[in-house]
Formats: sequence, C-alpha cells, structure tokens
Amino acid sequence: MRSNKRVQNITTMKSFVLFLIGLVFSFSSKAQTATDFGVKGGLNLTFFKVTEANFGPRVQTETGYYGGIFVDFHVNDSFSFQPEILYIGLGEFKFLNAPLYAKYEMAHNLDILLGPSLNYFFDFFTNKFKIRGDVSSAYHITEALDVHIKYTLGFQEISPNGLFFGIGYRL
Repeated sequence: MRSNKRVQNITTMKSFVLFLIGLVFSFSSKAQTATDFGVKGGLNLTFFKVTEANFGPRVQTETGYYGGIFVDFHVNDSFSFQPEILYIGLGEFKFLNAPLYAKYEMAHNLDILLGPSLNYFFDFFTNKFKIRGDVSSAYHITEALDVHIKYTLGFQEISPNGLFFGIGYRL
C-alpha cells in the first residue's frame, strides 16, 4: 500500500515538472524579443501559525534554502514574463515552487515581480498541490548579477507564508 502511494506521488511530481517545462517552452517559442536564462538561490524563512491551547495563534519560523532556474521573456524595455522553477528545502519538508511572474522595471536596475506561484509538496500534505501569491523585488548589481527579496503568501490554512533572500545570475 505504501509503495503504491509513493509511486503515485512520483508520477504526480513528474507530471507537474513536465507541465512546468512545457509551459516554459511554449512561452519561449512565442517570444519575439530577447530571452535570458539564469540561476538563483538563497535563504528561505517560512512562517507557520501554530495554535497553542487557549492562548491563540503563535508564529513559528523555520529556516531553509532554495535554488533553481529562471527564464526571462522580454516583452519590451520595461516589462517581461519570468517563470521560475525552484527546489525548496525546509527542515524535513521538500517542495517545488514555480512562480509565474509579471516583471516590471520600476527604476534603473530595480524590478518588481508579481504573480501566482504553483507549489508541489513532496511528503507533507494530502493535497500536495497548492497555489500561493508572490511579490518580489530585484536589484541588479551588474547586468548579470542581482539580489532579490520575495514574500510568498499562502491562501489556504495549511500553506505558510515565506520570506526569501537571495542572489540571481543570468547565464
């Protein structure tokens, strides 16, 4: 029984990853301007609301890491679409995070990114697929290197909020 459930989880995860890869390639085939590829990674702080006895909610924080790839499809000089695939490790929990950002250049070297993020949790939840909302900003130190901060808002009761600090590098 347990082996059968593990096979089902692996099949679901493979389908999710293939869907994301297909989404990226479908946008890349339609992109008519420059497309950038890159890697990113950094520190993840995740905030869980824990209810304790009659004292109400208390926030518990877990520290983790993330790393992954991104593709930046430029629509014009100040607007682009940037999907990402990130692997997140948070204590015992491991999951894939795939934000789908609309990216706008607010000022010289400063971008704001907004969009939903699709999440696949490997072992924690019965419902392994969750949708969250992301808001992020990135400051470009050089043309290839940026520092970024991202806040992720969980919409469901058991979908924690997260704060990400990291660096990105365009290849």
